[in-house]
Amino acid sequence: MKSVQRRAGLFTGAEDDPRFTTPATGAERLVLTGVLAAQRATLELKCAGVAELSRRSVEPSTLSLLGLVRHLADVERRWFRQVLAGRDVAPRFSSATDPDGDFEGAREGAGAVEEAWAAWLEEVAFAERFTEEAPDLDVEGYDGWRGTVSLRWVLIHMVEEYARHNGHADLLRERIDGAVGI
Repeated sequence: MKSVQRRAGLFTGAEDDPRFTTPATGAERLVLTGVLAAQRATLELKCAGVAELSRRSVEPSTLSLLGLVRHLADVERRWFRQVLAGRDVAPRFSSATDPDGDFEGAREGAGAVEEAWAAWLEEVAFAERFTEEAPDLDVEGYDGWRGTVSLRWVLIHMVEEYARHNGHADLLRERIDGAVGI
């Protein structure tokens, strides 16, 4: 009988991929932050080594890996800085007059990729610090869309947000250079 193999295995090819070493049991905060860290690492992995981060998926979509990085920097900023920390800061890449600026403005050019990664890393660092320093997961903030939200809900929402966009990143990466995997 012929051995059947999946089309895509681990993206890295490594059986000890660090994204899968986070705890699956234990304290709620530890499990939630571990799963979110794995999703963040997946985004980085899907973008690693790609020279054309701004390459669009298919017309008329503006979806690109660079757009995803910019979008997720804005999402991190919104939920952790604006909503939970109550800071009056504007999004980095989108605005009221350019609500899709995170994707539409994702163009290669003088420092665009570096700027996007720096923004994303800064927002992730803030989110991680905020979560670590919060007394518990019941810390609340107010959002005009959802109303009152807890840190617990934001962490769950962020896992969902990354999981959805990492699916997009899978397809974008395969289109760019044929790389497949989880």
